[in-house]
Amino acid sequence: MALDDKLDGMKDQATGKVKEVSGKVTGDSQKEAEGKAEGLMGKAKEKLGEVKDSASEMAEDVKEKFKN
Repeated sequence: MALDDKLDGMKDQATGKVKEVSGKVTGDSQKEAEGKAEGLMGKAKEKLGEVKDSASEMAEDVKEKFKN
């Protein structure tokens, strides 16, 4: 699941950047703003995936400690 969040976040960052640059080139400030927002959401999703990975690793470490 965390990998899905990371990949989805990367995709959103990439499409957001394309929209942002497209908006800059064409002078469409709304499209530029949408691209920036999408890029920020992508970063947030990617960070969420990283947090999920860390939490999962911590849970596994705790399980291992209680097994011994």
